[in-house]
Amino acid sequence: MAAPERNKKKLGECLVERGLVSADQIGKALEEQKKSGSRLGQMLVDLGFLKEEDLIVTLAQQLNLAHIDISAYRLKSDIIQLIPEKVARRYELLVLEKMGNNCTVAMADPLNVFAIDEVQRLTRCRVEPVICARSALLQVLEKAYKAAPAEPEKAAAAAPESSGRAAAEPRDLSAAGGQEVMELVNEMVRSAVIAQATDIHLEPDEEYVRLRCRVDGFLREIGAYPKDMQALIISRIKVLSGLDISEKRVPQDGRFRFEMENKEIDLRVSTLPTVLGEKVVMRVLDKSMVALDMEKLGFRPDDFEKFNELIHRPFGMILVTGPTSSGKTTTLYSALNTINTVDKNILTVEDPVEYRMKMINQVQVNPRAGLTFAAGLRSFLRQDPDVIMIGEIRDLETAEIAVQAALTGHLVLSTIHTNNAPSTVTRLIDMKIDAFLVASAVVGILAQRLIRKVCADCREAYTASPEMVRTLGLDITGAVQLYRGRGCAACGKSGYRSRIGIYELMVVNDRMRELILRQESAVLISREARAQGMRTLREDGLLKAREGVTSVEEVLRATAEDTKG
Repeated sequence: MAAPERNKKKLGECLVERGLVSADQIGKALEEQKKSGSRLGQMLVDLGFLKEEDLIVTLAQQLNLAHIDISAYRLKSDIIQLIPEKVARRYELLVLEKMGNNCTVAMADPLNVFAIDEVQRLTRCRVEPVICARSALLQVLEKAYKAAPAEPEKAAAAAPESSGRAAAEPRDLSAAGGQEVMELVNEMVRSAVIAQATDIHLEPDEEYVRLRCRVDGFLREIGAYPKDMQALIISRIKVLSGLDISEKRVPQDGRFRFEMENKEIDLRVSTLPTVLGEKVVMRVLDKSMVALDMEKLGFRPDDFEKFNELIHRPFGMILVTGPTSSGKTTTLYSALNTINTVDKNILTVEDPVEYRMKMINQVQVNPRAGLTFAAGLRSFLRQDPDVIMIGEIRDLETAEIAVQAALTGHLVLSTIHTNNAPSTVTRLIDMKIDAFLVASAVVGILAQRLIRKVCADCREAYTASPEMVRTLGLDITGAVQLYRGRGCAACGKSGYRSRIGIYELMVVNDRMRELILRQESAVLISREARAQGMRTLREDGLLKAREGVTSVEEVLRATAEDTKG
């Protein structure tokens, strides 16, 4: 597909400049967008603030795409049939022309890279999208496919009953329509893996089932399925995961394995009953996408050297801190992979065990059976361990056993939830761990975040304004060059592709131990750590921004709570 050159201005700015909507209306639409997940333009139309034809013209200008009146277009039946009806309906598109290895496709949402990928896969052609009004496209779809049901949103593509309605209860998936549901679930997982998604969300709505994927830390709406297919899709996922398809009143957890292109993908499945039906989230665990090489995580050379020295110590506690989905487990796995040798007995207790590692004894927490983090740790100390990894320190009992293990000749690695490295010390003391034990046991604390990398295919440089330089606190005279992504097909128009870590590494030395023993504040501990060479998360991020790895906006977003102390 030829990547359209996106106007650098956002859609809302373009609409306001043209006088089509007001800034207040944009604000109201953005608030509603947060609730529904719809695109901004469609939300403005739905709220009655904007005419659909004005939206199409503005989008076409912003994306440098042609726009057409699909209702007046002369369709070619043989060309239309290049795409199966179910695909055309799912992604709301029609193939208009085919010239050699190029095909022109009318789309309501030309930013849907999954739709474009699917058309390219089916036609083996380079896709040239054109934009058209969604309402008109849905009407034309009715005429284009003669066998189409009366209401496209309600189309029960998965073998309806003779009455024209899908069965309310899950049906035997080996019966008519079962193969189609299997293919649909396979396609769902395959598309998520190709997009490097970490999670797949199936969310019931009143009229349809929404599909969203989390890519680079952000949810993207991919499409929707008819409401009548909800029970069939969820039943198929439950069967794969070994869950009870008849139980819909309580949450369930399971997992299954998916084979794709000579590699195995593990999917961890969680169901949740809601008033509109069961919501399903699948965590995608693709081992090939996990870099268990510390050199590829994003450490700066000096921090890499310090952290590498810490994990090769014979005893002590190393803590990795940060919010959920900040890459803490990957960092710990990478550390274990680095020190994993035949002469070490390494034990882990996790909830859950996400990736299996050779020569490492991994234990899954099972509270119902009495196997908690604390219970697992007590057993570990009788298993002659050299290294112990604890998935997370959540309570005082676990923290106490971990500290004792670190003080009795074991290297202990774990995670804990705090905003930065210095505040981890005060967090442990707040948990009622004696200050002298914290000072004696902890040898290093690593705070981290995951930030999006600027897309290499559409990256562009620009000169920062003096105001931005002052805001960032950069003590630099002269021009400062920064980078951003324009948005292209490769990055789904986001301007970002893939993620990398930013780090704040605090090594606990004698001076730091004195401050901990005196129970000094996190601010004073931070000042001492910075005097000894620690970079804050924001400082590490800004260095990466100046090197063109990420954007300033992404660093500010990820380190909103970061202060210089």
